[in-house]
Amino acid sequence: MERKLATHFADRLVAAIHKKDAPVCVGLDPLVERLPGAIRESHGDEPWTALLLYGREVIRAVAAHVPAIKINIAFFEPYRAEGIRVYHELVAHAKTAGLIVIGDVKRADIGHSSTQYAVAHLGDGGVALPDAVTVNPYFGYDAIKPFVDIARSTSGGLFVLVQTSNESASQVQGLTLADGSTVCQSVARLVQSWGSAEGLVGKSGYSCIGAVVSPRDLESTIRIRALMPNCIFLVPGFGAQGRTADEVAKCFKPDGTGALVTASRSVIYAYEDAKYRSAGIDWQACVAAACKEFVATVREVIR
Repeated sequence: MERKLATHFADRLVAAIHKKDAPVCVGLDPLVERLPGAIRESHGDEPWTALLLYGREVIRAVAAHVPAIKINIAFFEPYRAEGIRVYHELVAHAKTAGLIVIGDVKRADIGHSSTQYAVAHLGDGGVALPDAVTVNPYFGYDAIKPFVDIARSTSGGLFVLVQTSNESASQVQGLTLADGSTVCQSVARLVQSWGSAEGLVGKSGYSCIGAVVSPRDLESTIRIRALMPNCIFLVPGFGAQGRTADEVAKCFKPDGTGALVTASRSVIYAYEDAKYRSAGIDWQACVAAACKEFVATVREVIR
């Protein structure tokens, strides 16, 4: 049975964060070659089946500790139709487990193509579709609008790429414009204006249009946060990508709200780290232990 949704995505997310006192999100980016040996070997001829089993176990290990999970469709698409099926099955499984699900799909195109992407990835808000998706602003608002329209009608959300965590992002995002601001800051202003339109800001004060913002340096992070008062930040880069808790803390407002920090490899592959392994402990327990430590670290630094 499909769960009943609140009327606004941001309000639902803020409430879920508050309930678990955990402004964090685990990213599910599974590579078959890094799965636990028993799972990988038992499904050697059907790697997508191994991804499904592994994903379900990761969800079970983290569901009690975090309000949300981000599932990256790129890690399922190499397996064609079977991979896409597994992606949607894991979305449904995570929603059934009570998690808010963000589909990391980074879609956008010219308007009529974006409409099809929006229908495919947010659609009618059904149980096999995520609560929110990531989108790319490079095409401008006509590429974002179909997602906004569907999010409005389904109580869904989206996170627009503003400042990403990849090493070369500043080659474009850091370019200085004629007014002295950067491309990133200009996009931040646009996303804030899109998100503050009538009917998009919930009772929490946050819009259903959020932003992907990875902290790069103190000054730029503080500036972007000030430019986007109504946007929840989805904050990548923590853990394996090297962003520290002190750095991601600058993505929050002074009251400790406004951001959802993500960690993927440092949590879902915790069984590879001797720090979490001990005699008799299973790999799921390693994932749960890393997840709890992630939550505690972020919780402590924003306080």
